[in-house]
Amino acid sequence: MAARRWRAFAKVSCAAALLLVAGLPARAQTILRDAEAEYALSEVARPVLNAAGVSPSSVRILIIKDSSLNAYVLNAQTIAIHSGLLMKITRPEMLQGVIAHEVAHIANGHLASRPMNMRNARTAAAVGLALAAAVATQNPSAGAGLAIGTQSAAKRAFLAHTRAEEASADQSGLRYLSRAGVDPQGMIDLLDIFSGQEALSSAHQDPYVLSHPLSSERLRSARGYAAAYGGGEPSDPETAYWFDRSQAKLAAYLRAPGATLRRISPGDTSDATLVARTVANQQAHDTGAALQAAEQLIAKRPDDVYARELKAWILLESRQFGAASAAYAEAVALAPNDPLMLAGYGRALLAEDTPASNAKALEVMEKSRARDQLNPSMLRDLGLAYARAGQNGMASVVTAERYALSGRLQDAAVHAKRAQGLVPRGSPAWRRADDIVLAAKSQPKRKSR
Repeated sequence: MAARRWRAFAKVSCAAALLLVAGLPARAQTILRDAEAEYALSEVARPVLNAAGVSPSSVRILIIKDSSLNAYVLNAQTIAIHSGLLMKITRPEMLQGVIAHEVAHIANGHLASRPMNMRNARTAAAVGLALAAAVATQNPSAGAGLAIGTQSAAKRAFLAHTRAEEASADQSGLRYLSRAGVDPQGMIDLLDIFSGQEALSSAHQDPYVLSHPLSSERLRSARGYAAAYGGGEPSDPETAYWFDRSQAKLAAYLRAPGATLRRISPGDTSDATLVARTVANQQAHDTGAALQAAEQLIAKRPDDVYARELKAWILLESRQFGAASAAYAEAVALAPNDPLMLAGYGRALLAEDTPASNAKALEVMEKSRARDQLNPSMLRDLGLAYARAGQNGMASVVTAERYALSGRLQDAAVHAKRAQGLVPRGSPAWRRADDIVLAAKSQPKRKSR
């Protein structure tokens, strides 16, 4: 996936992490984490957010691994988009339409009508949150972050919008698109995907229609707004480039490798195709072909950090740990503050398992955690790095945080209490552990049957 680094949430406590995911749908779902994907989404979103008067650094966009078509606002800093919707979208203006509409919900204060839902999301138990650490994959083609779910009643209350709110968000979103020089027809094309679904039973409707009521009147009004604002400029080449790369990478990750490779013309050496060929070949365990495609991309774009990360991932997956560490070091030199890049580098260093590599791994993993605490696989690796360094108290702290993110608050409390006996009382680490102990105590006990 092609995407951009998220810089929101310089600090996210365990409680805030639970709050972040409080509105996600009922069944367990995975947040796909990938440095390139996050960069691409940010690049696509940037002009729209600027037009809305929202700082691009204050909003993060999460990709949810779910084949259904949906997008929604989780809180004032977080937008979630299902992979199914991303795969359905065919051009960047449609994705910008999604983002413009969701940002309008934030800018128009629609979240303020649901303060009780936010307050009730303080603990996992309060909304039936069932976080589970997702270790589906740790590759840069879609490294897993969190598997998450909530009770359906909590989800419906959290995501509920009225037709009036939707019409307001449409008008504001179209205004943002026009202001940003983006063709507003992209939003209309998006809404057309869902037109007519309200005649279906709820069991057959896409979740987007359930959380974003779409009436024929609303669609006609949106078309009128779009016509009034007029057409936008042609797609920005840079935005289109990252959109194409992200789409190619996401598809290569989600589809069977053979299906991806059959879609690629033998003579196609575009950057997006090279990304897809790299991911698909590695998914098919053809390391040689994957490395060849990655090297082609690096040769075309020697300063492309994500091309170098792809190569590093392939080397790590093929257990060439020394070469993987060197490749990650090159990537980190180009993006020294990217938390996902740092996490991958730390994992490769831990795999080398020498005194020097373990010490370096701890350094880079601590830097990764300081920038992004919603990455259970990074916390697992950081715990190992602390243990190898003999810092058992810190190992227990991050292990407790990892269990807390997975919704296992009672297990997290066991490690948190152990940590409190090993780190200085009142220190930042001790307070982090204490937050988890208090959260576990507030979780209602399950009634025996």
